[in-house]
Amino acid sequence: MTLAFGCGPIGGLADRDQALATLAAAWDSGIRHFDTAPSYGDGAGEEFLGLALREWPRAEVTVSTKVGRVRMAVADPYGAPDGPRREPLFDFTARAAEASVATSLARLGLGHLDLVLVHDPENDLDLAVRETFPALRRMSAVRAVGVGTTSVDAARHLVGLGAVDVVMIAGAWSLTRRDAAPLLDDCAAAGVDVLAAAPFDSGLLACDEPGETASYLYRAPSGEVLARVRDMARICRAHGVRLPQAALRFPLRHPAVSRVVAGMRSPGEVRENAALMAAPVPAALWDQLR
Repeated sequence: MTLAFGCGPIGGLADRDQALATLAAAWDSGIRHFDTAPSYGDGAGEEFLGLALREWPRAEVTVSTKVGRVRMAVADPYGAPDGPRREPLFDFTARAAEASVATSLARLGLGHLDLVLVHDPENDLDLAVRETFPALRRMSAVRAVGVGTTSVDAARHLVGLGAVDVVMIAGAWSLTRRDAAPLLDDCAAAGVDVLAAAPFDSGLLACDEPGETASYLYRAPSGEVLARVRDMARICRAHGVRLPQAALRFPLRHPAVSRVVAGMRSPGEVRENAALMAAPVPAALWDQLR
């Protein structure tokens, strides 16, 4: 399954039963990569995933989490992006990375982590290179190290240094945003695996008929962007394809991308996205969407 489950949205859920039902639906749909972070719901995303992991064979699941970003500016940016704001917290020291991994292992109930991503280090890149990445490399409980970021420049720098096994890039490789193309080429040349996150651009590409109230990169879309996406939806319909189906499939057009990471908040969203990912898209559509 090339679709991975992003735990950001369930981290903001107050309803534990809904969170667990959503994770169970993901497993039943064939999803086997689950990505979380300590900052998702201030630890709730990891805790919910940890409860679900008790029911699954460890050898069949890939778990990734993150270090560095301690707290989001908004407690639930995926469900309530206009909620009360607070000062975001980051800590890229080696000591913080060690403590973060230990806490994540405890929340998840695991003995090792398949992948740990340094979360949004672009404003502290020198410190992350000097302390965070070497600290993660020293940990026997960490199997692979990467970066999770929206910054193409930061990711390219880390790939050039040979610091990462995996890049998770968000908000830069989607139907509307192609800024990550040079990064993906670098990753392909270096043998670095790519996880493409946020394929729906925070909501605008998640519906068949994008409306003015849809969120685009956590803000209202401009008239130009909305018109362009509506044109994309029209082209998709002409090919018998839904816009969110094309949005989920597009990132895999580059050979460096192994999985698409989508945040999901309900069993219905999971089942719909899994079905869309499995549905074929005619090659002629991509030429027209270019």
